Amino acid sequence: MTQPTPLFDYTGHLPECPIWSGEEQALYWTDILQREIHRYDIASGGHRVVSFPEEVGCFALRRGGGFIVAMRSAIWLADADGTLRQKVCDNPSNPQLARFNDGGTDRDGRFYAGTFWAPGDYNGALLVRVDNRLKVSVIQCDIHGANGLAFSADKKWMYTSDTPNAVIYRTPLGADGEPGARQVFRRFGPGEGIPDGAAVDEEGCYWSALYDGWRVARFSPEGEQLAEIRLPVRCPTMVCFGGADRKTLYITTTRENMSAEEVAEYPLSGAIFTLPVTVAGMKTLPFIAD
Repeated sequence: MTQPTPLFDYTGHLPECPIWSGEEQALYWTDILQREIHRYDIASGGHRVVSFPEEVGCFALRRGGGFIVAMRSAIWLADADGTLRQKVCDNPSNPQLARFNDGGTDRDGRFYAGTFWAPGDYNGALLVRVDNRLKVSVIQCDIHGANGLAFSADKKWMYTSDTPNAVIYRTPLGADGEPGARQVFRRFGPGEGIPDGAAVDEEGCYWSALYDGWRVARFSPEGEQLAEIRLPVRCPTMVCFGGADRKTLYITTTRENMSAEEVAEYPLSGAIFTLPVTVAGMKTLPFIAD
């Protein structure tokens, strides 16, 4: 297999939430700790950075332009230049202790955003959903660090991970999209890495960025590891599929909490890697508000 290579000459602090725009042929991502959303045009190499007043844990492109952004204190609708237009809701967690983290859209264009419980004394994080009418619901709780959100093509399953607890879950979805009881999909032991952000391909397989594991792994719908991609950095954070045929894997990585010595030894920590793959990823929908 071809080895992952850096997308361009860039390293961030905590790049996360890569999103491919098929219409624009551009990659978006957030650098959470830098309070930025980035856009990289594949054809021209143009790189644009939009600043926000707080950490952007996750976001989605909006149908018609702009973003829905989950910042530390609230979820907002924003213009493409970062202007905040409408507050959707406050962070239902304590924003001093739990910022928004991983999120994205489902197959109906609804937006999900999870939080990360910083104290770590119990599973105090949660997952919320913003529907197409901007109604907000708490979908799941009993989470330490929400991550790994992805949906099956048939709308029957939602995948999530709890990174500090080293577990991936899958949750059955009803015909109306309402979740049932979550199930353990896979647990991870010492040395395997812990599951961070993820995406699903057209064959129904789940690709997970294994933080602290130096790798990305592909799992069957039954949880069997089918393949892995080794990386030259310790902490990948999330993956997405892009390119004209959605057969390019983009991998965000981080240098958060790394010593100067580790960054010097592994200077690509915080880079975005790209890799051609043989299976296409599922198309990511924008957030759709009625």
